[in-house]
Amino acid sequence: MNNQTTATQNASDLRQNRSPSSNEFPNECEPLKPVEDFGRYLTTYARQKPGTAALWCFGVGFILGWKLKPW
Repeated sequence: MNNQTTATQNASDLRQNRSPSSNEFPNECEPLKPVEDFGRYLTTYARQKPGTAALWCFGVGFILGWKLKPW
């Protein structure tokens, strides 16, 4: 029983420590677009959780309005 557990742990460690194969990253040459990806993520999040997104917008607007008041 103990030998089987050790063998399973060793196999798990091997999978975790190996380098990724070439088929795991098929689009390595595609340029990164972090701003576009972040915008898409925010849009998707706002569609999934509109109440939370609205509260975040209200909170950020309140803080910015408070700190940047014109008088």
